[in-house]
Amino acid sequence: MILSRSKPAESRDEQAMSRSRSTKKKELPKLEDFLQKRDYVGALTLLEFMDGSGKPIDAQDEWIAYCAFHLGDYRRALQTYKKLLASEGSSERIWLYLACCCFFLGMYEEADAAAQKGPQCALKNRLLFHLAHKFGDDKRLMTYHQQLQDIMEDKMSLASIHYMRSHYQEAIDTYKRIVLEDTNMVALNAYIALCYYKLDYYDVSQEIINVYLMSFPDSAIALNLKACNHFRLYNGKAAEQELMTLKEKASLSFEFAQDLIKHNLVVFRDGEGALQVWSKLLDVIPEARLNLVIFFLRQNDLDEAFKLVKDMEPSTPPEYILKGVVNACIGQEQDSSDHLKLAQQYFQLVGGSASECGQSAVVVVGGGVRWCCWCCCWCSCPCLCSSCPSCLRKLWHTKRESVCVCVKWHEAEETFLLVQSEAYKSDYTYLSWLARCYIMNKKPRLAWELYLRMETSADSYLLLQLIAHDCYRMGAFYYSAKAFDVLERLDPSPEYWEGKRGACVGVFQQIIAGHEPKEGLREILAMLRNSNNPQVDQISRVMRKWAKDKRIPVM
Repeated sequence: MILSRSKPAESRDEQAMSRSRSTKKKELPKLEDFLQKRDYVGALTLLEFMDGSGKPIDAQDEWIAYCAFHLGDYRRALQTYKKLLASEGSSERIWLYLACCCFFLGMYEEADAAAQKGPQCALKNRLLFHLAHKFGDDKRLMTYHQQLQDIMEDKMSLASIHYMRSHYQEAIDTYKRIVLEDTNMVALNAYIALCYYKLDYYDVSQEIINVYLMSFPDSAIALNLKACNHFRLYNGKAAEQELMTLKEKASLSFEFAQDLIKHNLVVFRDGEGALQVWSKLLDVIPEARLNLVIFFLRQNDLDEAFKLVKDMEPSTPPEYILKGVVNACIGQEQDSSDHLKLAQQYFQLVGGSASECGQSAVVVVGGGVRWCCWCCCWCSCPCLCSSCPSCLRKLWHTKRESVCVCVKWHEAEETFLLVQSEAYKSDYTYLSWLARCYIMNKKPRLAWELYLRMETSADSYLLLQLIAHDCYRMGAFYYSAKAFDVLERLDPSPEYWEGKRGACVGVFQQIIAGHEPKEGLREILAMLRNSNNPQVDQISRVMRKWAKDKRIPVM
């Protein structure tokens, strides 16, 4: 009987090809393929599968530790290296790998002890070089600096130390020299972009990092930096959208990026969830501590803020500034000269720095302790971003003279107007400095409106005095006259009459010169009539005669 077929039987050649295809399908991928693609999750999965199937590859545990380290799982890598050291015939070089894990876990003492047991080599010198920086031992740092060689890894270490010591231009120069020597070092563009970010060149940083992302779209550091640039250039919502891309990718491979995402999301959301997130990251991300201090300052919880900075040894300008701000607030609150002296010392240290003196002036004047974004997973250093004027509220009382000397009125006004808290906006210190900014920026009407919105109180009286004198000094005689007129009616002292008389004459001169509207003369004469001084009649007579000659109605 002949069986019916829907297709002809395969020939022997076809059967052989089919077996060959099925054999290829069953072949396991190679470890080298995963490593070349930087797919450490895939590599680790393969290693665990081979180990579980009883067919471990050569140096199985070393490769597991290597993949775990590159995934940011330093604890697993550390435990694996300890296991290797416990076995017979382990290489002394394992001590150096173990020391690297301790370094990234912040266990610097343990890292130093382990590194000393490793063989003398370039890796050991680089590791001790970085540890010397962490310990703040400049003498030891220079010792290892002199032992650096003219090799790529040592140049990169030197550039990273420049970065962490806030010498961003030196780091850029080093990276650019490396790129010129080897154009294949595309990854250095991410570090160059990061340095430009630290120098506040956010648009340049964004341009460079976009080029890098075209080659490596899954880079956690690059995606995070792009989000931070959006935060600076646009707003928190735009930054959060960019960070969502990183969150999706990080969930697949970059375990170390999870803490980074949690930290920066709170920053982009203006501190929402700060206590829940940042308090758990104090020993993981340096900026978490600084941001939590800022959070407590915004809540006017000076005790908690002081606890966080009390034992902090500042090493970067933002840390000095923040510790100075906390001490200034405590000093003003408790009337403590010791805290105020400490604050002054911290500000002077930053102000005396050639690279930071301009920034410190903006911080003192502009009201600006700012949220710190974590911008790099490997060599993190804080940077300042959104405004928080509350902590400088008391500092202005003690640093008023330095503020007046170094203030940039236009920048100060812009920063003051960023304040959203109604509590701060009703505070006299805030109102007085905003009024002063308006006057110095030739907007006296806005300063006068600030006074009109205030309820009658000692603070409104002080603001009226400020407007009267500052407007007079800046030649805004009309609003100076209005302020002196109110002051004289509240307190008929000779000082206020003299100020009012000078301001009224000043307005009259500006009307004659065409700088003020002629209709304003009627209001000036009305102000003069409010005074009982015998000079009023003579001044008014001159003004009315001029108005009569010019046919200007003033009655």
